[in-house]
Amino acid sequence: MAEEDQRLRCISPLRPTWQFDPEHVWTATTVDQTEVEDDVQGIYDIFQDSIAAESDGDTIPEQLKIRKRHLESFLMKGLTRLSGSYSCLDASRPWLCFWILHSLELLGVTIPSELQTQVPEFLAKCQSETGGFAGGPQQIAHLAPTYAAISALCIIGSDEAYKVINRETLYQFLLRMHQSDGSFIMHEGGEVDIRGCYLAANVARLTNIMTTELFDSTPQWIARCQTYEGGFGGVPGMEAHGGYAFCGIAALTLLGHEKLCDMDSLLRWTVNRQMKLEGGFQGRTNKLVDSCYSFWQSAIIPVISSLPEFQSQKWMFHNGALQEYVLLCCQHHNGGFIDKPGKSRDYYHTCYALSGLSISQNFTGSSSTKPFLVGPSDNQLVPVHPIYNLCIHSAVKASEYFQKLSPVTQGST
Repeated sequence: MAEEDQRLRCISPLRPTWQFDPEHVWTATTVDQTEVEDDVQGIYDIFQDSIAAESDGDTIPEQLKIRKRHLESFLMKGLTRLSGSYSCLDASRPWLCFWILHSLELLGVTIPSELQTQVPEFLAKCQSETGGFAGGPQQIAHLAPTYAAISALCIIGSDEAYKVINRETLYQFLLRMHQSDGSFIMHEGGEVDIRGCYLAANVARLTNIMTTELFDSTPQWIARCQTYEGGFGGVPGMEAHGGYAFCGIAALTLLGHEKLCDMDSLLRWTVNRQMKLEGGFQGRTNKLVDSCYSFWQSAIIPVISSLPEFQSQKWMFHNGALQEYVLLCCQHHNGGFIDKPGKSRDYYHTCYALSGLSISQNFTGSSSTKPFLVGPSDNQLVPVHPIYNLCIHSAVKASEYFQKLSPVTQGST
């Protein structure tokens, strides 16, 4: 077996010594953690037994292979027809487009030409006349589907897709969402949280409508969301959370103010979210492992490591352990990824599990450009941009397109 595959033989037997110690205090939290560890350990034990039984040491176990044929079928089906169980996501339809399209681009799958036309046509129907995108036609504009729709259009990457985005009304929408303290509300009359800052900064940077006016006091408000633990909460005073922590550092980086936060504290908090036995990441202290945090947490590491003062620091998460968890514990037998053993597959976890795999393969903290792969070479995914969560080529192509267009300001019509 390849060198990286041999590593599995020596690391997995150590896992029992890394089990959670409840210290004889049994609560709902400790019981859940123990049950998840038992499920995961059982999967790793079966895997170890299958390796021990192999007569050919160069054969890569099937469990380590991304089930690309089933996965692609699952994703393509979702772009054209969804079951009734997805009706609860009627206000998240641009998200479904993004989750599926991004998963496909990570796999290197070319989107059929008819879908390259149909998806932008649908997303155009979600764009509000007063700016931004809604979760579906005839709904109100909201920052979350605005990010999802623009990201999906950038993945399509055609001039027709780019031209769907009305940059002038988008700017006006973002300006209305911006609050006097620097925060952003998610929609007219909606809640404030740190996601809004990231979503606004992301689409503004991508589409070349970033202005000082639009983000007045925003970096300072984001910095107030950093907690005593080191991560970021949704608003000042809330508990640190993986998704919010990513939004905080990514937004500060997009705005050029990453030094406003305590980077050492953020790094310490982030790396301690990788679970010892499972290998995946949890979202908060004393919470369960979840495959979606394979991206939300791991992407923070390359963002921090790109800063000059951190470039010489040792790489701070175990790429191989993360890949083991996602590949062995989170693949559905019919394609797609799940949160953790015993859960159902969905497009959200499929997208972020694959994004996390790409981070763990393509960002290793070494000078080598060779990816770090657990499993066969066919597992390699397209490199993802750790801030935009688009494949790098999609983010670069979109940025180049919009940089050629005239800047947009408050007075633009």
